[in-house]
Amino acid sequence: MAAVIEKDGRYLMIEEMTRDGLRINNPAGGLEAGESPLEGAIREALEETACHFTPQALLGVYMARNPDSERGPGVTYMRFAFCGTASDPVPGRTLDSPVVRTLWMTFDEIVAAAPRLRGPLVLQCIADHRAGRRLPLDTIYTHPSVARPAAGSATS
Repeated sequence: MAAVIEKDGRYLMIEEMTRDGLRINNPAGGLEAGESPLEGAIREALEETACHFTPQALLGVYMARNPDSERGPGVTYMRFAFCGTASDPVPGRTLDSPVVRTLWMTFDEIVAAAPRLRGPLVLQCIADHRAGRRLPLDTIYTHPSVARPAAGSATS
């Protein structure tokens, strides 16, 4: 799940430590049990930027594969990218590890940093945002069976 957040011509990015060193990424990460894709994007943005993310549209569903390396075979992953707005950082909230810092970058700065991007979908999501791609949030349907049962409720 990824959040594409633009303000005044700059995109909110994160710099994070990866097995390949410091990389630049959109605020993004995997789903936790019981989350919808939208809930996952909201949580990941908060954890990685300390900002509350308000999704406005789905940019798209993306798929890519990391290359094989000496560390093992590449992994194929799917990204649901949402665009929207972000609050100012929550005072006192720390960024989740392995995020080192947040950055507000122009499109040209992101293009120039292409060798340091976490993967090919980082730039593709931003390019789609700049091109005006927007899908309604209700394009994604999450069946109630995904939700975690409330604490103390009986399950069958």
